[in-house]
Amino acid sequence: MHHITRRTAGLLLAWSACASWGQSWPSKPIRMVVAFPPGGPTDIVSRVIAQRLSEQLGQQVIIDNKPGAGGNIAAELIANAPADGHTLFYNTSAVVIGPALYSKVNYDTLKDFAPVALTASVPMVLAVNPNLPARSVKEFLDLARSKPGQLNYSSSGTGTITHLASAMLSSQTGIQTQHVPYKGSAPGLVDLASGQTQFMIDTINTVLPYVRDGRLRGLAVSSMKRSSVLPELPTLHESGLSGFDASAWQGIMAPAATPNDIVQRLNAEVNKALAHPEVRAKLAAQGADVLGGTSAEYAAHLRSELPRWAKAVKDSGAKAD
Repeated sequence: MHHITRRTAGLLLAWSACASWGQSWPSKPIRMVVAFPPGGPTDIVSRVIAQRLSEQLGQQVIIDNKPGAGGNIAAELIANAPADGHTLFYNTSAVVIGPALYSKVNYDTLKDFAPVALTASVPMVLAVNPNLPARSVKEFLDLARSKPGQLNYSSSGTGTITHLASAMLSSQTGIQTQHVPYKGSAPGLVDLASGQTQFMIDTINTVLPYVRDGRLRGLAVSSMKRSSVLPELPTLHESGLSGFDASAWQGIMAPAATPNDIVQRLNAEVNKALAHPEVRAKLAAQGADVLGGTSAEYAAHLRSELPRWAKAVKDSGAKAD
């Protein structure tokens, strides 16, 4: 009898521990891993959100930059991290590009993570060197067709979203262009401004200073709707590239086995942070569109993006091993 009572008590204890996961979390500082170096567009947005979450949760949310291998190093780290809600992944669209780009990745985008919420989306801009005689997407495409293989484009590295967006543009319009990969956006933009390359599709927050002071000319944005930061620029979709949509989206994930009530509590906190006026103002200044939504919506988004980017990688012929 005594034995059964102890076992029942043990089960009750285990059940109540599970039930209170959400209430007792977070019990220590949270580490949020970012797959890119400090100071870049992803890092800047992640820090705005992390600071707000710290204030809401009463625990520090510390950004831990783990760049390298197109985001795979960070993804693998999270896939194997303790699933207690104290290690999170501030991820980007790299999680749907990586599996198509690398012959082997040590994580499964759909099985190894618990999606928490989409956070923001950063539109990209098709920018050209101002000496290029093209003031619209149509003029740019006409020029490219008249000089097959002669227009070079910068990217922030082989297989990055900046490479794939330009490859998608080329394959959708049938223009022949040459890819010049750089180690990051900054050197690619410098060479574009000096005329070493002719065009680049890069995130709005990195291109903005160049467009504003005339070092580059913006022709269009890559998202389905216009950006509030450069409202005068049409979308590529409006400019004749029907359905063209390439935005650098970001989100938060946890290791797959994280208890669902922690994931849901996190989701509520992230949505609350994204609704905060100060967070919205800081993200708007970066040209980022605030997303949010449920964890199920994020999971559905991942499922629809994987085949889309797999096709973009295949069409571009990119490999990054």
